[in-house]
Amino acid sequence: MIKDEYYVLSNGVKIPKIGLGTWQSSKEDTYKACMAAIKAGYKHIDTAYVYENEDSVGRALKDSKVKREDIFITTKLPANIKTYDGAIESFYESLKNLGLDYIDLYLIHAPWPWDNQGADYTNENIEVWKAMIKLYNQGLIKAIGVSNFHEDEIESLIKATNFVPMVNQIRYFIGNTQAPLTRYCQNNKILVEAYSPLATGELTDMDILDNLAKKYNTSRAKLCIRYCIEKNTLPLPKSVHEERIIDNLDVDFKIDAEDMDYLDSLYHIASTRKYRS
Repeated sequence: MIKDEYYVLSNGVKIPKIGLGTWQSSKEDTYKACMAAIKAGYKHIDTAYVYENEDSVGRALKDSKVKREDIFITTKLPANIKTYDGAIESFYESLKNLGLDYIDLYLIHAPWPWDNQGADYTNENIEVWKAMIKLYNQGLIKAIGVSNFHEDEIESLIKATNFVPMVNQIRYFIGNTQAPLTRYCQNNKILVEAYSPLATGELTDMDILDNLAKKYNTSRAKLCIRYCIEKNTLPLPKSVHEERIIDNLDVDFKIDAEDMDYLDSLYHIASTRKYRS
């Protein structure tokens, strides 16, 4: 079953193949969603400092009584923090918010501040990356990576530190798979995590998926999630509704090769779609 399946990162760390996303979830909704997810069998929860719900994730972990080693927690360094000392300080704030002794996966949320997208922060990202490597070597983080980074931005980190990110979390869904970037990551043993695997709900409104959903006796949403898994990416579907959270785990089916080819041919949302994470 998918809830018991893992990818293995380049450093040997196991990461559950599906996770619960918490972007744009209020504190209380996040708490309830995490409790429902853990009860349903999720072993992976994705949050970020800027989501302002790390404390709710931490509270759910504590109240669920689940063993710490049985839950994989991802959080992210705010995109506007681009200094070595700032990265260290922010990490400890996240650690405190979550109430944890370590974080499983820590990501640079974006290569530039959100209000300055596309700007060159190469040197600043290198300093941040060095800080994260230090925390990783201290055992405070099990794996480190990036989010919303393109090939050249990743290459600059590797060239400066000889340390390859283990993950790149990007927008990824049927019709917008960032194929060249995904290929680069997979060729370099960087796991691609797929945020917004339902295109923030837009794909669930598309009747073009109905024939395949019917063929596999599933829903549009679950077809989208399974598509990401078939592509060897890690989907992070977000929901605050218990029934949908449970339903999103019901993806233990395979999509035939010809149907994957058809889904690959769809391109309904332009690559200029705004970043969401």
